[in-house]
Amino acid sequence: MTELPTPAPARGTSLGGYVVVLLLVAVSYALCAAQVTSNTSSVAFLVQLATVAVILRVARVNERARRVGWVVLAVAGAAAILVWATGAQGRVLDIVLSAASAFAYLIAPAAVIAHQVRRRRVDGQSLLAAVVAYVLVGMFFAFLYNVVSLATGVPMFGESADDSLTSQLFFSFTTLTTTGYGNLIPVGAVGQTVAIAEAITGQLFLVIAVARVVAGWERPSQ
Repeated sequence: MTELPTPAPARGTSLGGYVVVLLLVAVSYALCAAQVTSNTSSVAFLVQLATVAVILRVARVNERARRVGWVVLAVAGAAAILVWATGAQGRVLDIVLSAASAFAYLIAPAAVIAHQVRRRRVDGQSLLAAVVAYVLVGMFFAFLYNVVSLATGVPMFGESADDSLTSQLFFSFTTLTTTGYGNLIPVGAVGQTVAIAEAITGQLFLVIAVARVVAGWERPSQ
């Protein structure tokens, strides 16, 4: 009796997992882009926590680290729900939520990149993971701008420009891709330094990602 070959579930599961992650990131971006102020929405924060929780699973983070991460995310989620239910407000609370969002978007792409480095092969999952990581990096810098704006009390783009989370997201991705429309310019030294760091990060990310894809495509023919 001939046995049928068993498909590799791990690859398919991870590929499907990154599709889910990308959808969650898109929802998170939409919620943040809807913010007409620099304050972080508790609902958007909960979606961000859910996104990171899924990433820890899809990226196959070490089981112990993954459990610790899930506990931390659960505590943060419970706190966000409490804030939403009680209607608590304040500058310090806004800074804490924004900083937590920035930290979440720092851990998430790091986990995705580490997972792909361990795989040492290029396929559909690798390409999708690269897109996810790239968008997450842009979200991280957006919240970094948000933290700077909230902490300093100075509008990121000056008094005459809109200083909402929407504008910060727009500026972050145009800087990450080095598009540079020039309609929004950070007025402070801290914001300008972060913008330079993001532009460099965006270029290095693309160079490294493209180099890895090319190397992966060439390897089978050698």
